[in-house]
Amino acid sequence: MSTSTNQIIKSLKKSGYKITPQRKLILDVLNNSDHHLSPANIYNKVREKYPEIGLVTVYRTLEILDKAGYICRLTLPSGLAAYLLKRCPSGQHHHHLVCQCCGKVVNFNNCNLAELEKEITDETGFVISSHTIELNGKCPACQ
Repeated sequence: MSTSTNQIIKSLKKSGYKITPQRKLILDVLNNSDHHLSPANIYNKVREKYPEIGLVTVYRTLEILDKAGYICRLTLPSGLAAYLLKRCPSGQHHHHLVCQCCGKVVNFNNCNLAELEKEITDETGFVISSHTIELNGKCPACQ
């Protein structure tokens, strides 16, 4: 397990979550991937080492990891969700460019929304704690 995976496990334990062999394997699968994975992809990879795992366990674990802020969720052009373990230094985040033709995903982290967030807060009184940007279009290969 990597340092970041161990830190996630410690944090989840501290929050009262059980750390089962299945959850460790799900974290390993996410940690060893450089691209977004669907729950089915994660399930199939975990089944190689733990055939008894259920798809519901994958979904529950993803829900916990998403709620705790350890993974980012992406909606693919098919409408299915895909997930990636966050590896950004504290306080940083990334967003997505998604090709509507081939499904290619490109991450970017320059969004410069501080002024817009301030204007929205001033106008609405809504305190913004985070944001997600997902831009859809055609990648160079599909244009």
